[in-house]
Amino acid sequence: MSSSDTLKSLSQASGCLPAAAETSAAPAVSRACAGLRTLGQHWPEYLMEAAELGLFMISACTFTVLLEHPGSPAHGLLPDATLRRVLMGAAMGLTAILIIYSPWGKQSGAHMNPAVTLAFLRLRKVRPWDALFYVLAQFAGGIAGVMIAFHILGNAVAHPSVHYAVTSPVMGGVAIAFAAELAISFLQLTIVLNLSNHPKWSRYTGMAAGVMVAIYIAAEAPLSGMSMNPARTVGSAVGAGSFDGIWIYFIAPPLGMLLATEIYVRFRKYNTIFCAKFHHANRKRCIFRCGYGELVRMSDLVKYGTWDA
Repeated sequence: MSSSDTLKSLSQASGCLPAAAETSAAPAVSRACAGLRTLGQHWPEYLMEAAELGLFMISACTFTVLLEHPGSPAHGLLPDATLRRVLMGAAMGLTAILIIYSPWGKQSGAHMNPAVTLAFLRLRKVRPWDALFYVLAQFAGGIAGVMIAFHILGNAVAHPSVHYAVTSPVMGGVAIAFAAELAISFLQLTIVLNLSNHPKWSRYTGMAAGVMVAIYIAAEAPLSGMSMNPARTVGSAVGAGSFDGIWIYFIAPPLGMLLATEIYVRFRKYNTIFCAKFHHANRKRCIFRCGYGELVRMSDLVKYGTWDA
């Protein structure tokens, strides 16, 4: 029996009615059935989101060991902490770009971040059940990725100089870390919204997002560790058993991105937001409230309507 058949059987066993008959059912039952039905239809995207952030965390732990562990040859060859941070930023920016433009990233949209998903929920591009399952998958993927990295790299991940690639307030304390996370999250989504909804530049959204991740790690990491992502922070925190200032990363990134959505719609309005994917010029299915076809038509460029694999 396939996974979708299993979920369908679960839906039937729980007393769910066909979609057409749910309007007469109790509201709670109807909502639960809608959730099960959505899970049965979109579970591949949820698993992709978990795997994508998991891979990102494996990369984060691996490069932190490579650059920061005192026993690493790279650490000995690169004594300057700023240079190591720039290289870390380049590695993680490239990791983000590769994930966004991977087959999985093209299909799920490559949010990899509850703050991003909540922002697109606010923009009415992501449905509530999809948002819930995306967020759960992202947290699960972040934790799993760090655990897998520990299994592969061993105690090197737990070394104090690596510390499971934990993000926590550094220079300036809690207030500065909060302000920094708020600012980079606001800027990140502002860039994403302006590029992803532009007829000419939308396909380069993922590249810009990755470049910005690299810049943030190089420039902002000394303030907050550079998270911009509650699930990313939780993955490292659970591995390390260290939750110093974790509330910052649950509040500042979502707040910064929601603020970016509010400002964007004030100037551009909801009908200029076309989809919730970072890369959409591909043949992969889209589970969002998608208007990408309209964006293609708006461009009036035949080449922009050519889909790639």
